This record gives sequence, structure tokens and C-alpha cells, in this order.
Amino acid sequence: MGLDDDIAILAAAPVFGFLDRDALRLLTFAAERRELADGDLLFSRDEPADGGFVVMSGTIRLIPRHGRSEPVRAGRSAVIGQLALFVRGTRPTEARAEGAAAVLRITPTLMRRVLEEFPEAAEAVHAELAEDLAAFVTDLDRVRGLLAVE
Repeated sequence: MGLDDDIAILAAAPVFGFLDRDALRLLTFAAERRELADGDLLFSRDEPADGGFVVMSGTIRLIPRHGRSEPVRAGRSAVIGQLALFVRGTRPTEARAEGAAAVLRITPTLMRRVLEEFPEAAEAVHAELAEDLAAFVTDLDRVRGLLAVE
């Protein structure tokens, strides 16, 4: 894959769609690229989350805690660990490659650098995250209302 392909994949990812080409180029050059074979572990559940991942090719299977729900499959341009782009925490799931796959690892330090160098992108990302949070709160209120009725 070339630089233009990598930039297009990042631009299609939800959080990075707000960044201009120069910011995406910086991310592409500075992020750590990982190639995975079928079944390779990307990360384990409960390990420290020191960055998020963008799926560049292939599929990553996210396996929740036992009995919680079915695995989720993340394909090209998916962001895995969006919160870990901004703050460190722990991984709530296990992630494994399903076939050959490639990901870019973006640390909070790199994300902060990009947002500092491109303040207009920081404003757009902030607005999008605020909108996502507001929608989440609305959904929680709806669930609370449903539970209160029963």
C-alpha cells in the first residue's frame, strides 16, 4: 500500500475523517504499523491500553468477556480503542487477527501532537466526541426510562 492509500483509509475512519491531508500524512508516517497473521493476538483483555488502532487491511475479531455477546469484527478503516487515542486505560476485550491483517497503532502522545499542530482538527474532533457523548447520554436516559417502567 502506498501513502495515498494509507491516507484514504485513515480519512474513512470515524475520528480521523475531520483531519486534513497534512494531519493524516503525519499520522501515517508517525504511527506504528503492525502486520498480523491469522490468529495473531493484537492485545489481550485487561492489558494496558496505550493507544488505539486503525485497521488498514483484513479483519480484527474483538472477543468480549465470556458470556457477554458475540465477537465483533472490525474491518478496513475501523477504529479499535477510540478512547485509548486520548487517554490510557485497560482493554475491555481481546483482539485477534482473522486472516492476514494490518493495523496502525496511534498513541495518545501522537494524537496530542497532531491535534496541537492542527488546531482546527482538534476543534472538529472535540465537536464530534461531544456529539457522540450527548447521543450516548440520550440512549442511557431512554434505557433508564424503559427500566423504570418495568
